[in-house]
Amino acid sequence: MRIVIAGGHGQIALRLERLLAARGDEVAGIIRKPEQADDLRQAGAEPVVLDLESASVDAVAEVLRGADAVVFAAGAGPGSDAARKETVDRAAAVLFADAAERAGVRRYVIVSSMGADAAHRGDGVFDAYLRAKGAADDAVRSRTTLDWTVLRPGSLTNDAGKGQVSLAASTGHGAIPRDDVAAVLAELLDTPATAGLTLELISGPAPVTVAVAVKGVAGN
Repeated sequence: MRIVIAGGHGQIALRLERLLAARGDEVAGIIRKPEQADDLRQAGAEPVVLDLESASVDAVAEVLRGADAVVFAAGAGPGSDAARKETVDRAAAVLFADAAERAGVRRYVIVSSMGADAAHRGDGVFDAYLRAKGAADDAVRSRTTLDWTVLRPGSLTNDAGKGQVSLAASTGHGAIPRDDVAAVLAELLDTPATAGLTLELISGPAPVTVAVAVKGVAGN
């Protein structure tokens, strides 16, 4: 498959790029800073320099044309203010969905967050983040032309992945290594029957392949 990842230099994205490249997929990662390109090449991905906060739908669609699937893994990141949660975590995800539709790419996987909710209350930056992620999820899930899956991981850690997860519509709160999030994303891309599902993800008892396969059956 050819897979294009938004937020290609993110911690989860780089892990995902390595996994996809290792299994023989063609991977491109969209990045904002040219100096990040070598990191993507080392991960086995083609770097594409494009700022999703200012790019047009047509420009992004051109990058996506010919892809079999896209993954939105971009985020404003820690230290960013509420305004950038809106422009990156919400608006860029919507732009990416618009571009996927225009490019004729149906499969769209978005990395969200546990607790994402467009109606979330609160005045803090993290509250703004949860509202932005929730609004992005809602916008993606409204598209009948996309085979979308929304993945909502719990608290992210840099612990070594164990390949054991809990994946369900509701898992309860918990943590998950970024390694395992990337492994689940790779498996979701191989399991089109998970389209139309919003799934929470934390560490748990099931091997990744088993957890995703069960959700794939449920998706049918």
